[in-house]
Amino acid sequence: MSVEESHHRRLGWPALAWLSAFLGVPMALIAAVSLATKGPYGGVEWAFSLGAYGRLFDGLYIGVFSRSLALAGLNTLLCAVLGFPIAYWMARSSKRMQGALVLAVLIPFWTNVLVRLYAWMFILGRSGPLNSGLVSLHGGEPAELLFTRGAVVLGLVYEHLPFMILPLYATLEKLDWALVDAAQDLYATPRQAFFKITLPLARPGLTAGAILVFVWTLGDFVTPDILGGSKVVMAGNLIHQQYLVLRDWPFGSALSLGLMAVVGAGLFAAKRQEAAA
Repeated sequence: MSVEESHHRRLGWPALAWLSAFLGVPMALIAAVSLATKGPYGGVEWAFSLGAYGRLFDGLYIGVFSRSLALAGLNTLLCAVLGFPIAYWMARSSKRMQGALVLAVLIPFWTNVLVRLYAWMFILGRSGPLNSGLVSLHGGEPAELLFTRGAVVLGLVYEHLPFMILPLYATLEKLDWALVDAAQDLYATPRQAFFKITLPLARPGLTAGAILVFVWTLGDFVTPDILGGSKVVMAGNLIHQQYLVLRDWPFGSALSLGLMAVVGAGLFAAKRQEAAA
């Protein structure tokens, strides 16, 4: 074993201990609770049961999972379509301008997400500035913009777009633009240079951003709760309700593990497909 390999192995032990303590132990606790029984007044009775997992296959909960996956996929796609041009522009800007643009992307994180979502409630409300402008232009009654699926999608894109932009920018900023210039010198059109050079080289950032946005969206319960009301229920809302409202901790734990299993299977399949390609 080389000195470098020995050094890397020694550095790996603290990381492994940290992951075991703060990821492995909570996951083991959730798994144990999912195999317990709900108490008569909520909480947990430590009597072994698989009943919580049997309820996962109820049509109601499968519908919530399917809706969550669809919204997460749509949000990821929209963030990629909107985030790529922004990241590309940032990467092609001057070094001084890049710092300002990165700061602009990070500024929303300086404000609590609840404050930002309540601001969207005001904007989309019946008496908000958006409806007021539409009524001034076209007349008629204010549109129902709030508590709709469209409002939830808008909030999800607004909240998660930075998580797509930043990994893409980090990848594009290191891209050797001489390759693009060389392709154009060999009579490739800008479109061909983009799809043959830029997009393939940006795949690591695009993949990282897609994973961040997709996984974060699946667990989001604040955005659908505030902008969707009770009309749009996602997996995060369902788990939140089971834990804090109904106090059915075993079923809430089973839902959490089921959601993690679906995400893990999707990521594993995507990794296998990428490796095969």
